[in-house]
Amino acid sequence: MKTAVIFSAVLLAATGCVRHPELPVYGQVPEFQLISQTGQTFDRRQLDGKIWAADFIYTHCPGPCPRMSSQLQRVQTAVAELPNVRLVSFSVDPAHDTPSVLAEYARRCQALPGRWFFLTGDSKTLDTLDRHAFMLGNLDGSMQHSTRFVLVDRQGRIRGYYGTSEDDPTSHLIADIRWLAKQQS
Repeated sequence: MKTAVIFSAVLLAATGCVRHPELPVYGQVPEFQLISQTGQTFDRRQLDGKIWAADFIYTHCPGPCPRMSSQLQRVQTAVAELPNVRLVSFSVDPAHDTPSVLAEYARRCQALPGRWFFLTGDSKTLDTLDRHAFMLGNLDGSMQHSTRFVLVDRQGRIRGYYGTSEDDPTSHLIADIRWLAKQQS
């Protein structure tokens, strides 16, 4: 009998009946207006009502950016059945990352049109988003940038940060996207 109770408890936990802890609210993403890889104006209102994950990259990055984009590609595949999820990659090098350069990068990343956006704009707006809105901190104006992903809910609130140095941050991000989708449906 004791074994059956223990087995039942383990089985219950393994089948996902354990409640996901509440995600904190770190802040609100302000309005912004940038240019997408299609050359069209893109503003934050286009993400209203969507759950989205963001990162900051540049297309000729010799370091972590290709790995980060590969991880977002994995997220894109894992949540493809969730219609209200978007991915947003902000360029930290607007002088080089023109819409056409971003479009080619998006193609190489197999970004789904309308689901994954690559954005550029003026340096001041991008710096403000990086340092103040998302609180990631590119403080010296160099190409150094955060390697964290940011999760934003349907109300534009920051709900999570996921570092690429963590054990499998992509799985944590995917799980939290799914949890938010269930909570906010």
